[in-house]
Amino acid sequence: MSGDMTEHDEHGHGPVAVDEHGHGHVVPSGDPFADPGLPEHHPRLTDISEKAAKRSERIVAGLFVLSAVATIAFMVCYTQVPNNRQSLVNFFPIGAMSASNFALGVCLGVALFSMGAGAIYWARTLMTDVEIPQERHEYESSNEDKAAAIAEFQQGVEDSDWKKRPLIRRTLIGAMAVLPLPALWILRDLGPLPGNALRYTAWTGGELIINDNTVSLDGTTGQGIRPEDITIGSLVNARPKAALSAGDDFNNMMVKSSILLVRMNEADIKSSQERDWGYHGIVAFSKICTHVGCPVALYEQQTHHMLCPCHQSTFDLSDDGRVIFGPAARSLPQLPITVNADGYLVARSDFNQPVGPSFWERG
Repeated sequence: MSGDMTEHDEHGHGPVAVDEHGHGHVVPSGDPFADPGLPEHHPRLTDISEKAAKRSERIVAGLFVLSAVATIAFMVCYTQVPNNRQSLVNFFPIGAMSASNFALGVCLGVALFSMGAGAIYWARTLMTDVEIPQERHEYESSNEDKAAAIAEFQQGVEDSDWKKRPLIRRTLIGAMAVLPLPALWILRDLGPLPGNALRYTAWTGGELIINDNTVSLDGTTGQGIRPEDITIGSLVNARPKAALSAGDDFNNMMVKSSILLVRMNEADIKSSQERDWGYHGIVAFSKICTHVGCPVALYEQQTHHMLCPCHQSTFDLSDDGRVIFGPAARSLPQLPITVNADGYLVARSDFNQPVGPSFWERG
């Protein structure tokens, strides 16, 4: 027999359809889900005890004050805590990090956590927790609904005790006023204007070129590079010998003086100046992209193209580092090189133009 037989189930859930295999299922009715309504509201301790409410108020205010203090501590640490090799702190098993980074992270984390924890604790203990159902509509609300929403908002302000709790109000306003200050505080590192800071680097005539792959872990020793160490098509990251004893000025020196050495067939070099500034097909260019200062390191041997991974600026190392694609506005600066009496590659002079991102003071 085909078709379904319909009867009611034993629990009164509605009609049950039985198929030809004897399997039954409840047939959904027009309104299968009854409105459960809102659960009974139970007042909190802070709703019935002003003493408990005052205690919660002090906790919230304390968290806001802690946020403000941590924010100010962030600015103090940014200025006073050193950020160099001597300040490294070992956090096992994470590894070593500078005391400055650790202090800044702790201060900012405490500031943000305290602000959020204070707001949450305020809402959970002092703001009203009465649930108010509201129908949602896809279309614009009527003027009556808008007026009702404004009235509900105003009622919410009243329920939050914003006016009644001046201690919370003042400490929150104070913490919110202090929180954006680190963004302004760190702007101090944007100055002074580039000027000579980008125009000159650590490279001078006779400065030994050090292979980055031979530098010790503490950055104080490294080996020079002989021309025979570089094969055609290979890429070598290098630094000036002065960087091995730079101390606290190491980061500032490396960000301007890092170079890339590439060897190609001399016949592939298109520019006579580039050929004169190189040594038997070995040429040296700044590692810092002239767009926004990212390190370039993606070399294509067949085309002699160097790609910056940040914004895809592409430079032709066989043609004075000329820009052939991307947003960079000028070529990679080339470092004139030669060999010294011991047969090691050295710089002949500094770069002929400022390294790094272009700036309008170049003249």
